[in-house]
Amino acid sequence: MSAAPVGMQGRTAVVTGGTSGIGLEVVRGLAALGAHTVIVGRGAQRVVRIADEVRQATGNPKVEGVGVDDLALRASWSTVAAELLHRLPAIHVLVHNAGAVYLRRETTTEGLERTFALNVLAPLALTAFLQERLRASSPARVVNVASAAHAGTSLDLDNLESTGNYRGYLAYGRSKLELILLTRELAFRFAGSGVTVNSLHPGFVRSGFGANNGGASAVAIQILSFLFGKSTRNGAKTPLWVATDPALEHVSGEYFAGGHVATGSRASRDLSSARRLYERCLPLTGAPDIPLPERLRNGRA
Repeated sequence: MSAAPVGMQGRTAVVTGGTSGIGLEVVRGLAALGAHTVIVGRGAQRVVRIADEVRQATGNPKVEGVGVDDLALRASWSTVAAELLHRLPAIHVLVHNAGAVYLRRETTTEGLERTFALNVLAPLALTAFLQERLRASSPARVVNVASAAHAGTSLDLDNLESTGNYRGYLAYGRSKLELILLTRELAFRFAGSGVTVNSLHPGFVRSGFGANNGGASAVAIQILSFLFGKSTRNGAKTPLWVATDPALEHVSGEYFAGGHVATGSRASRDLSSARRLYERCLPLTGAPDIPLPERLRNGRA
């Protein structure tokens, strides 16, 4: 991992889930480096307030917010993308940080299982809706915040929405496996465009993770994170590195952990499964296809 921060003046970065935890520290870090930084988060008033706080703390006047009621909703993906396209003539960095664990199975008002919708479909949809702006802004980077929790899980293409015997932590880990697989597939689809796509594990962090569940489960998660987790500032180091380090400008399709490229689980390296997962997920988003480059359509380079 590069030891020195890299300036981001003249570049625009978008961070989902940027109002708290790791996401907020990533926002602060990008703004401190001079990037025009856009926070995508729940609640219009909240993102405006936090954007103002970050502007004052960093001295960077180019920090703004895009509020969303619920990023797990299909309707929000096209709406947020349209707002970003309206506001931003260029997008150089797109950090998909928003995500959550749901210990009880929940469905959105649109009928999608919430873990799958928020952790997997939302990043795919926003990337697809913003693909032409990313290409036009190249060199550009898509950074997916995954997790080591993907290890020990397997892909079930016939049960992406975790019906039946639902287990919250398993659904969460599987969603992060799916995000890593989609990262690898998207790297092929953006190959040669100047847009890279990478995923990462930020570490076990003291944040508000799991608080949405309430009750004893949320308390237990908070106690464990307090005892064993690292600070959100330290948790933001890996996503900031992957988003900004010049040495990674041409690196794509990788999974990072601990300041270096990590192997990830065997399931997370199955490129055939990555292709099938993309083909299953994209129609659920309502977003346009991200076509493979012509030279890769009949095989892989």
